[in-house]
Amino acid sequence: MKRMSKFMLLSLLLVIGLSAVAQKAVMKGTVLDDDDNPLENVTVEARLAGDTTGLVTRTDDKGLFVFNNLKADRKYDFRFSSVGFEGYRIGSFLVVGGDNNSLLVRLKEQMKLLEDVVVMGYGTARKKDLTGAIGTVQGEELLERQTTQISSALQGILPGVTVTRSSSAPGAGATVRVRGITSMRNNGPLIIVDGVPVNSINDINPNDVENISVLKDAASASIYGARAAAGVVLITTKRGKGGKISIEYNYNHARDYASDMPDYADAVTYMKIVNEREWNQSGAVAGANEFSIYDEELINNYWALNKQNPDQYPNTDWVGLILKNNVPRQNHQLSFSKGGTRVSVAYDNVDGLFKNNLDWKRYMIRANNSINFAKWLEATVDIQLRATDAINPVFSPSNQMRYAAPVYAGLYSDGRMAGGKDGTNPYGLMMEGGRVKTSNYLFNGKFALNLKPIKDVTVTGVFAPIYNFEKAKSFSNRVPYYAQWDETEVSGYLEGSNNQNLVEDRNDNHSYTTQVFANYNKSFGGHNLNLMAGYEGYYYFYESVMASRNQFALPYYPYLTAGPGDLKDNDGDAYENAYKSAFGRIMYNWKSKYLFQLNVRRDGSSRFHQDHRWGTFPSMSAGWVVSEESFVKNNLPFISSLKLRGSWGQLGDERIGNYTYQSYIEFNNPTLYVGSTPSAVQGASAYQYAIKNNTWETTTTTNIGIDLGLFNDRLHVTGDYYRKNTKDMLIQVNIPLFMGYTDPYQNVGEMQTKGWDLNLGWQDKIGELSYGVNVNVFDYKSVMGYIRNTQQDNKSDWTLVREGDEYLSYYGYLSDGIYQVGDELGATTSSVVGPGDVRYKDISGPDGKPDGIINDYDRVALGGSLPRFNFGGRLNLEYKGFDFMLIFQGVGKTNSIMTTQMSQPVRGDWYNVPQIIVGNYWSHYNTEEQNRKVSYPRIMRDANANNYAASDFWLFDGSYFRIKNISLGYTLPQNTISRLHLNNVRFYVSLQDFFTRSKFPKGWDPEVSSTGYPITKSVLFGVNVKL
Repeated sequence: MKRMSKFMLLSLLLVIGLSAVAQKAVMKGTVLDDDDNPLENVTVEARLAGDTTGLVTRTDDKGLFVFNNLKADRKYDFRFSSVGFEGYRIGSFLVVGGDNNSLLVRLKEQMKLLEDVVVMGYGTARKKDLTGAIGTVQGEELLERQTTQISSALQGILPGVTVTRSSSAPGAGATVRVRGITSMRNNGPLIIVDGVPVNSINDINPNDVENISVLKDAASASIYGARAAAGVVLITTKRGKGGKISIEYNYNHARDYASDMPDYADAVTYMKIVNEREWNQSGAVAGANEFSIYDEELINNYWALNKQNPDQYPNTDWVGLILKNNVPRQNHQLSFSKGGTRVSVAYDNVDGLFKNNLDWKRYMIRANNSINFAKWLEATVDIQLRATDAINPVFSPSNQMRYAAPVYAGLYSDGRMAGGKDGTNPYGLMMEGGRVKTSNYLFNGKFALNLKPIKDVTVTGVFAPIYNFEKAKSFSNRVPYYAQWDETEVSGYLEGSNNQNLVEDRNDNHSYTTQVFANYNKSFGGHNLNLMAGYEGYYYFYESVMASRNQFALPYYPYLTAGPGDLKDNDGDAYENAYKSAFGRIMYNWKSKYLFQLNVRRDGSSRFHQDHRWGTFPSMSAGWVVSEESFVKNNLPFISSLKLRGSWGQLGDERIGNYTYQSYIEFNNPTLYVGSTPSAVQGASAYQYAIKNNTWETTTTTNIGIDLGLFNDRLHVTGDYYRKNTKDMLIQVNIPLFMGYTDPYQNVGEMQTKGWDLNLGWQDKIGELSYGVNVNVFDYKSVMGYIRNTQQDNKSDWTLVREGDEYLSYYGYLSDGIYQVGDELGATTSSVVGPGDVRYKDISGPDGKPDGIINDYDRVALGGSLPRFNFGGRLNLEYKGFDFMLIFQGVGKTNSIMTTQMSQPVRGDWYNVPQIIVGNYWSHYNTEEQNRKVSYPRIMRDANANNYAASDFWLFDGSYFRIKNISLGYTLPQNTISRLHLNNVRFYVSLQDFFTRSKFPKGWDPEVSSTGYPITKSVLFGVNVKL
């Protein structure tokens, strides 16, 4: 019996073992590229159908992979991924028992990296065939920034593109510059949307952007000729794809906080410093009254008095009184796509930080339609509508809130309006001084036909109208303020609000662009040829009108008819300009190995006299794809791609106004007296001196570059070096004052700019973790060339424009510390100098030698004012549905000025004192050792020309590093959302502009001016849903 039991047990174990063996399966496979070369390090994942995770392995150097422990007779999904190649999936593959399972997979090179179609002027080209310097960014990268304006989203993304914010006010954009400074006037790039020039990059909804190409060198930009000297930004909007309807909704909500604001002295500290200033100003005589403004007893008892009666003895925090702690911001985006049609709608609502609500709303609709009538005929009908509404206080407190003194009340504890300093109350004006409502409406259209009359030829005709209308209504109130001791007594009206008045503005502009161009593409025997020729016409018209009424008696009826007829004003203006252009391009390559391109454009502009109206702008470029050579393929397998590029070209600029070749007549309305009776008459006088021979500024650019991909394109390197020489620069030339004209523009200046761009990127995948790192850095320096006698030859208080010096160099004295007690008082810029004042170096005199006098002969160039070594970058990670992104940006080297708000306390006799100065200035109350360590001179009135003269004493390192965005997202698994008939659901949260490191004084931001609307930092939550 026992033997039988043992036998049965052994038989059962054998059956179980054989069953277990039968249930195991082996999968072997090979992964190749399109040329049947084995691919190493391809990530291969095997998932049971319906599971979200699985087994992962990698291919070896022969492209082989193997899974040894798969379950037999089960269906698996196999996923293949590798950097530089399109992903590939084999779904529901039935794996049988044993080792008879095998796969052979070929991966295609990823279009995004190698065959990416890049938008260029009047056409497209494969990225691998380009010979110019073009930077590209995909629309999805912009959306990750979650900004309302495209200009802000570009900051830190592309090498050679400088983006600077000056404000975070609702609706504010940023300044975009491509490769620095080219001219002394307008340096903004030309903005092209779907092939049509537009006025502003911020007219486009960021969610509608498919990609952006920035043309940085002349070879890329010269096809746009006259307006491309400062670079070109090409925006391509999204279009419908496929026959299935696609719906996408994106919502985000943010809280915006003011970035760090300066701290200011409290009331007692302020009074002490004011007294000390007066003592210094009176001659700093020992024994003189040191409490000439504020009594010593008042200072000693102020806090007790403040506690008893804060209205009479205030300690006002003006910044806290005027700004909210945080404000909401929200954005809704909804898009529909089917076939050749895509429609999107968007809504933005942004609140401002001022307690009297700043409000900005934007509504946008865009419909892109591609209509195929036949194989040889296609139409494009694109329409965009945009409306914005903004409400602002008539009086902006951004400046005054930073220096109003704490000893003056802004608001009494019972809610009555206080008078501040003699009626100067920024809080009162902001809250009750009236508001400005501005509305803007934009229509942007593009109507095009693409005709293919014969094989390889496409003819395109475009008509693109743009209409823009803006209206603004500003009503200013009289704001009474009250005596502290009487609840009903009106002491007066706040300064700047003495009258109730209404101002209404209307302006509209429209433009029309017409284009006709043809492309011929032909490939034969390894030769690839593209020919393009075309015509473009552009017309722009602007008109404005203003009307006002003063001393309104009915503040609740803000219409012009309600104002007194004898207290009125009106104004109006109009202008127009146009250009016509013919252009052509030849692109040729042999097997995408040897690349050549020629461009030419001839422009005529109405801004010049008819005899000097036309200019011709050629360019040429060439490239060599070294990686296609056999000696690289056979000997350097780690080089995935290597291209050398070179280009030369000329670009024009004519942005100097519209009628410089004609003499202006300026109308005026002087008052004449007949006896004692005034009489208004209309007069006119010559205003502008005509210069008929003005012509184009011309910028000649030379560029060399390299594009390098290593290790199966995991590592990307792009580098460029360039030189730009601008001649015939249009600058205002001095003419004698007695002529009665404004100084006219003439072609009298030159400028040279040298610079370089570098971009490094690495992307890879480890198991289920995908990651990428990208860093860009760039630099440029603009130096003035020959300049004839112009206004710019005159040196300003702080800057210098002079032949041989860096453009806009800081200009001033070289300081030599601060005079201490017992020092011999040497040469100064002022007749009154004593211990605690800034000491300067005697550099030169009329004969070129030091002369013991500090004057203009001792002023020197102190260094450039423009940013150097700009940089940016991003880090992104993806793992099992989670995604993480970090974007940073900054400036490696720049000189910044300690502005008057930072450096001059109690300016204007009553301004406040920044906390950075308190305890850090030279004072007769300090010890000698303390005075040798201070950073600021003794406190004097504004009239002390010595201490506050332009000098290196007030320059500091303005470099900074800022983390622009940190975001974390999670995408729900497909098996979860598929039941709800959803394609994608992603939740995300981000921090924007929360972390900055700089040497700026505490409370001041390295990007914004010391008086502007604060830069904001944000916390944002959002969701994206695709159907």
